[in-house]
Amino acid sequence: MIYLENKSSLVTKGINYLLQVKDSDIRLLNIHQCRYAVDNSIHIGGASSAIIPMVSLFYGGIINLKVEQPTAPGQDMFVLSKGHAVATLASIYADLGYFDHSVLNNSRSVSSILNGHPGPLLPGVHVATGPMGQGMGVAQGFAIAGQKAPAFDVFAVTGDGELQEGPIWESVMYAGYKRLENLCVLVDNNGGQLDIVNTLHFPYNSLSASFASFGWRVMEVDATKYHSVYNALQAFKYGERDGRPTVIICKSTKGHGGFSDYMNNHKTTIVGDTLIQEEKLQNIQRVARVQELCGFLNELNSGDEYSSALKTILVHAGKMGYTIGEENGSFTGITTQEAVVKTVKAPERNKRIDYLPAALPKLEKGKSAGAQQVIQAAMKSFAQDERVVSIDSDLASTSGLQAGVGFVDKYRALNVGVAEANMMLIGEAFAILGANTWVSTFCPFYDWKVLRRIAVGHQERLEVIESKGWLSEGHGLDYTMVATAADLETQSNGATHMGNDDVLLLNEAAHVKIINVCCPQQLLGVMKWIMEGNKGIIYLRILRAASAVVYDSDFEFEFGKAYTLKDTPDAVATIVTSGRGVYEALGAAELLGKKGLPVNVVDMPSIDEDAMVELYESGRPVFIAEQNNGYIWTNFRRVLFARENNIHTKKLIPINTTHNGTPHYIHSGTYAELAAAYGLDAAHISETLAGHLKFKPVTA
Repeated sequence: MIYLENKSSLVTKGINYLLQVKDSDIRLLNIHQCRYAVDNSIHIGGASSAIIPMVSLFYGGIINLKVEQPTAPGQDMFVLSKGHAVATLASIYADLGYFDHSVLNNSRSVSSILNGHPGPLLPGVHVATGPMGQGMGVAQGFAIAGQKAPAFDVFAVTGDGELQEGPIWESVMYAGYKRLENLCVLVDNNGGQLDIVNTLHFPYNSLSASFASFGWRVMEVDATKYHSVYNALQAFKYGERDGRPTVIICKSTKGHGGFSDYMNNHKTTIVGDTLIQEEKLQNIQRVARVQELCGFLNELNSGDEYSSALKTILVHAGKMGYTIGEENGSFTGITTQEAVVKTVKAPERNKRIDYLPAALPKLEKGKSAGAQQVIQAAMKSFAQDERVVSIDSDLASTSGLQAGVGFVDKYRALNVGVAEANMMLIGEAFAILGANTWVSTFCPFYDWKVLRRIAVGHQERLEVIESKGWLSEGHGLDYTMVATAADLETQSNGATHMGNDDVLLLNEAAHVKIINVCCPQQLLGVMKWIMEGNKGIIYLRILRAASAVVYDSDFEFEFGKAYTLKDTPDAVATIVTSGRGVYEALGAAELLGKKGLPVNVVDMPSIDEDAMVELYESGRPVFIAEQNNGYIWTNFRRVLFARENNIHTKKLIPINTTHNGTPHYIHSGTYAELAAAYGLDAAHISETLAGHLKFKPVTA
């Protein structure tokens, strides 16, 4: 018997009954995925405990999505930071119409777009995640963007195990500081991890207090019940906001909602009788839940005073994909409408940045300028286009980004403090939304784990675009990492800050384009090239100290192209270099020329494979002089092994910061001391060449 209640209370009850039915449907779809997965396995524990929070969010009228166009601006954003719950996400997205139900078959196989973790291969998924503490940082970046018109809310689901990852707390601190009241994070507080499914390795003394101390609004709810999670989400979405981001700590247990204890495990292979038994019990529970729903609706239907609430509930059922059956004035059951794929191909994005070339800095050949000064001045023009965004991590004085972009719009020139992982994650968020994003820190401070996952997501985007999937041209990432103080430029800071090994490490990273800049004019050319758009992930190494302009004002940068700075027809050798090494090579060439040994100098800011082969086949010795552990030299060997039948190694002489090919770390010193110590200043390079060429020049 229903006692007289207000409409909103009755509607909430009805929606909770509907959510319980949807709960059963999603759990059955998860079991279906397991049955037809290539390995019959599923991360069942975390996927199960995430169902109540995620079903409440996606079916409770909370999140505002445009399933037809997931990249359309102004809609709410969702990030599944705990990527192990991908099965639940996939079941919900198939049900909502992002893709066909057939995608749920054969998951985890090489031929499937449904992998063990979510990524942009799946329509509607914006971020490639696993439980690595990174998705939440991207959600925070979305929330920063969502504070401008058209405004939108951002939701993320993370896990209590994932909260042991450091980047999470970088994001928590910054989100509280930025007053991101449009950010709602749901923590699946299921109390378990992989090795011990019912105990956290590091139990939290007070998770609520931890978030609150960083300026978050905290709600702690029983996530084994729909009404508590749903009410918390309602309070976030429709209640008053006070500037604080919201965290809803959803207390549950790993595998909650599964009948068998076997479902409590982290990752399981479910086959045979166990799968049949679980599926049978879930179906029985669904029938009971439908009966309970119909009983409630029939009680509402018994009096005119409840008709308004009843109509609202029936409308909501339709939005959830249900039709309530009716016979002789009574509600008798529920029919699930056939799921229809709604998502269509995203429109192309024009990524070219609009700017006035005349407003760019004018650089005079022979005059000196600092890289940060060039970036600052150029960004005052480039940032007139609102798609240009920058994020520094406490080293803005070495990049020029914050001063340049901030001169135009300080809200697009962020500084996250000493939190490089968070910087990279915020940058990824803006790049996903279509911005031309620039992030910056010292060379060795970039977070490899974060970069690798960003590059995975970028690759998935490129694959979808190439296969003519849900993303079209322009939906890759435009993401530039300004790596300051490259090579020996850090000077007296010490080994932890030196950038001699970063470039070789990133040489093995897929989809990262490495550019090692020398002169200010070349830097400006690179920036103009990046502003053309669709350049992908760029690792741009720049000098810290001022350097002379060696290129003409009409210089145009082309990725994968070397530039000859000194070309003598009767040259006896060639020096190949980049960055600050260009100036030392030119100095060495001048010293050698005075003594009758003409040499050419080639600047290779990015790897030019054709030039490498041409230089080798010229017959002249090639000296590869680099102020790092041998990035160009490594690529020389790779290219020649791939394209030459016979290699005469005596014609190839590396000069770099290794000890006879053995890498190490570089300690403090002035630039002059370090360059001399490693034989990389003009005098030592000239001596090395003369020794190989059987001639010893007189010291100038």
